[in-house]
Amino acid sequence: MRSILVVFLFLALGTFAQEQLPFQGKLVYSVQMMDTNLRQMYPDKEMVIYTNDTLLRIENSTDQLGQQVLIKHMVLNKSYLLLETPINNYAIQTDHSTQKVDSFPYQFKKKWGKRKIAGLKANRLMVTHTAFEEPMEFLYIKKTSNKYLNAFTQFPGLLANYYVVTVDGIIVYTLNSMETMVPEHDLFGIPSDFKKVTFDQFMDEIMNFNSEEPEGEHPHE
Repeated sequence: MRSILVVFLFLALGTFAQEQLPFQGKLVYSVQMMDTNLRQMYPDKEMVIYTNDTLLRIENSTDQLGQQVLIKHMVLNKSYLLLETPINNYAIQTDHSTQKVDSFPYQFKKKWGKRKIAGLKANRLMVTHTAFEEPMEFLYIKKTSNKYLNAFTQFPGLLANYYVVTVDGIIVYTLNSMETMVPEHDLFGIPSDFKKVTFDQFMDEIMNFNSEEPEGEHPHE
């Protein structure tokens, strides 16, 4: 009886450990304002993610700073944020293991049933947040880890449809495609024309540039 119990526990633990499979490939999300009245001011964008299950590359475009690329080593928990500025091209270093972890602003409950998104079956969550007027439905891929989004690690799988609260409004992220592939290793490198700096060094250079920049001539009224 004891040997049968040991075998059962071994199989159960093995099944649990294999629930979320490693992923190598490309994820593409659409990014848009939830409030349709704001979409003219904030056009729809895309977020593209590449991963080999150890390294992560997240490409985003912003209205203020253009394209931003995050390169992260998920095991070491360190990253570089690549920014192109009028002064220089920067690779801003971040050690996430030393960062203070903020409280998780979301609360969620699993919901019965599934939905299809990007050709995949997704599980459902009802999620509350102080900025939501009512609970919002999030979708997630149960068999894929949440780590590829570089956030929302408290959720039980890879989010496929979710809402992010910003100062400009609530933004909707929707998974458009999930492609299994082996990304080129160069995607995870730091280009040679990018200067590696800490965040404090980056801010110092920006402040110095702004203080040294001559004032423009004012047109006559």
